[in-house]
Amino acid sequence: MRSLFTPAMAACLSTVAFSVATLSTANANDPVVVSSKIDTEGSVLGELIIQTLERNGIPTEDRLQLGGTSVVRSALQAGEVDLYPEYTGNGAFFFDMTDSPVWNSAEDAYQTVRERDAEQGLIWLQPASANNTWAMSIRQDVAESNSLTTLDDLAAYLADGGEFKFAASAEFVESAQALPAFQEAYGFELSDDQLLVLSGGNTAATMRAAAQQTSGVNGAMTYGTDGGLSALGLVVLEDSKGVQPVYQPAPVVREEVLNAYPEMEALLNEVFATLDLVTLQELNADVAVNGFSPDQVASDYLDGLDD
Repeated sequence: MRSLFTPAMAACLSTVAFSVATLSTANANDPVVVSSKIDTEGSVLGELIIQTLERNGIPTEDRLQLGGTSVVRSALQAGEVDLYPEYTGNGAFFFDMTDSPVWNSAEDAYQTVRERDAEQGLIWLQPASANNTWAMSIRQDVAESNSLTTLDDLAAYLADGGEFKFAASAEFVESAQALPAFQEAYGFELSDDQLLVLSGGNTAATMRAAAQQTSGVNGAMTYGTDGGLSALGLVVLEDSKGVQPVYQPAPVVREEVLNAYPEMEALLNEVFATLDLVTLQELNADVAVNGFSPDQVASDYLDGLDD
């Protein structure tokens, strides 16, 4: 899942001295140093990148699961790694723009982070359509029996007296950007007896509560591409009003490395174009739930694309 990225980390990043002139010169004989964040999704996306490049004759060096956002971003800026998957919404913190509405639009978020990073010699390739942002999810059986696919549907369901109990962290319940924002936008309000507030912010716990119907729970705070969603029989309710910032994953590469291997743009764009929400959920689940290795999951997926 996307790494937690805070303003404090952004402040740390701003101290990193960066100059395109200080970066090592890349050429077509150098391996592309591919990195990722330390979470499951980072390893899956990183393997997809490495194997796509290797299958097409572009040599790579594996530096996957290097660390959190600040670590990997700093390494890219310093030229210590060449390429890694990042999330468009993190541009809000990279550029101190957390109050800007651009992050609630997929196109605006991508264009903004693309233009800002291009000034630093960092090139964003095509993002996946999957959105790994805060989400409200519900048991699939409840969704199907009540035709619930969006948060608008949930609001209507609640207005008609539908049974609903939601598991979430205290942060999600209390943060103005989370549940209160959803409630205001969609015109519903959950009472105390419709909430199960769990300590910590681990979506594995909230999803498990919904899957096991703990204390009558049938909905859960999740991230959009959580691997456990499909495995536990949960579905994400679409945020059709764009309440939450958009976090679409995309490869980010140093410009001089892309110049050395220009063919990588089309190759990676083709793969990331296939990564919709359900697909990325399933790939994450194969690692986090089913216990397969990220390299095997990526290999099987790419084989399927070639068929």
